Order: sequence, then C-alpha cells, then structure tokens
Amino acid sequence: MDCVIDLQELQDSAHVVSIPLRTRFRGVDHREAMILRGPTGDAEFAPFLEYDAAESARWLAAAIEAGWGSWPAPVRSSIPVNATVPAVDASEVAGVLARYDGCTTAKVKVAERGQSLDDDVARVAEVRSLLGPTGRIRVDANGGWSLDDAVWALTALSGFELEYAEQPCATVEELASLRIALVNNGVDLRVAADESIRKATDPLLVARLGAADIAVVKVAPLGGVQAALDIALEAGLPTVVSSALDTSIGIAAGVALAAALPDLEFACGLGTVELLSGDVTSSPLVPQAGSIDVRRPSADRLSSLRAAPERETWWRQRLAAAYAEL
Repeated sequence: MDCVIDLQELQDSAHVVSIPLRTRFRGVDHREAMILRGPTGDAEFAPFLEYDAAESARWLAAAIEAGWGSWPAPVRSSIPVNATVPAVDASEVAGVLARYDGCTTAKVKVAERGQSLDDDVARVAEVRSLLGPTGRIRVDANGGWSLDDAVWALTALSGFELEYAEQPCATVEELASLRIALVNNGVDLRVAADESIRKATDPLLVARLGAADIAVVKVAPLGGVQAALDIALEAGLPTVVSSALDTSIGIAAGVALAAALPDLEFACGLGTVELLSGDVTSSPLVPQAGSIDVRRPSADRLSSLRAAPERETWWRQRLAAAYAEL
C-alpha cells in the first residue's frame, strides 16, 4: 500500500494490551494486541507472535485502513455468527457453548497436536448432542492433517452431518485432491480454505484449482476490509468471514466485511471475543440471539489491560518493522 501515515503518528496513537484467554488457544494463554486510536476510529494491529515483519505488514495495512481510512458501505445490519469450540475435552464443551448466546452453528477445532481422532470424535459428538439435529457443525483442522489422515478423519466425522471442513490439509494441492478423495469415498462434505487464502502469495489459487467449496476470509491477514472484499468477490466462492482471535476492535473490521458482502450464506466466525476473559471496550461485539450488530465500538477500557513495559517495547519495535515493509 502507499502509506501516507507517519510512523511517529502510529506510535503516538498506540496502546498495547494483554488479555487472558478463557482456554489455551493456538498455544498461548494471553492474547496481546496493539490498539491504534486513529481519526476515523480505533484500529487493531495484532499479528500472531510468530509472524515476521513482511506478514505482519498486511495486518498493519488493515489497521491503517480502519483508523485512518474508510470501509465499504454495509448492505445488512446484523451478522449471524458461530460458536467456536477449542480443542477442549468433551466434558468442557457445554461450558464453551453456553457463552455463545443463541448460536446454532459451532466451529469445532480438531487435529490438535498431542490429541487423537478419538478426542475429535468425542468433542464433535458432544457438540452435536448439545446443538441437536438442526444445529450446524463445522470442523477446523488448521491444516493439521495429511491427505490420507484427512480422508480417514473426515470419513469418521462425517456421520455427525458436518456443514464443512475448514483447512483440513495444509496445501492447496492437497485440498484439491481431498475433495476428489472424499467423493470417491462416498463422503458428501464441503471443503473450506482458510490458511490457503490468508497466508498465500496468491490467495485466488484455491478458486482457480477448484480446491475448495467455501472461502474463509479474514480482514487483517489480507490487508484490510476492501482488500478482503475484493478477494472474496474475485474468488467467486461462498464466503465465511472469520476473525483471528481479535478484541472487539478487530472484530469490528470483520463485521464490516461481512456486512459489505453481496451474499452471506453461512454464519461467520466473528464471535471469538468470547474466548477472551476481557475486552478493550465496555460495549463488546459478542453474539446476542446468534448474531452481532453491525457497529463499531470504542476502546474505552485500555488502562486495565495494559501489557507489561517490556511487551509494550516489543510491540512498538514490531510496529516499526512492519511499517518498514509497507
């Protein structure tokens, strides 16, 4: 992007927060984020800790758009969302689902390192039992299965009438092969691509190779709401907007994207504030009756969540490194 915002202005606007998670997720028990307070609204810069400066730059571009730019006009006023069930023991599923008011769709994490297929089956079975026959269940492997393991696992899980399987394998080519293998095995299950879009040098390769039935699109990794909208429209696949374990400030960008899509067939993965034990706003974007209203909260609870000084220094250095990549 052509960056017209001075780095010092970004640094002056920045606040670093650390929020405990209710359940360990992605290998961490705290979510750190940098909130940037821009003239057009509060923005979030929160690439995951392992991302390098080049990848983080796309997250910064999204934050600059949010705080110093504008978002496309909405075509709807509320967004249906799914519950997110981490790779917890089946006995913990009820407590997780109880936090998602009115959600009748659940995304269940599977293929967790150190767990077995039996763990996944037990977790999904419990979700099905609690949601009942009309509830919708999707599983997310985050690319954790090989092609053969994905065929085996999804065949076993397909008896729970899954809505789709998200990123079951790591590569686009594996996803394309998996779709064929599932059909050959008599498994009627849609495949969704997430990492193969948001972490790809060519996010449209999935569509060109016929590797997915559904595109999972996230604002920050794709460089902003407008950039993500352009990719979704060009891919031409049904789109699910998802979040990246954001605070409500980050969720607002995902809500803006979901609100701008011409069609929205599936519930979106934008209810993940419920995975946090706190939030940077007194008006969090959390599900009510299964949906989130299209609105933009203000970060009015920053002081109580302030990160330790050494973590603030780390994030400010990271901001500068990402800025240099724009």
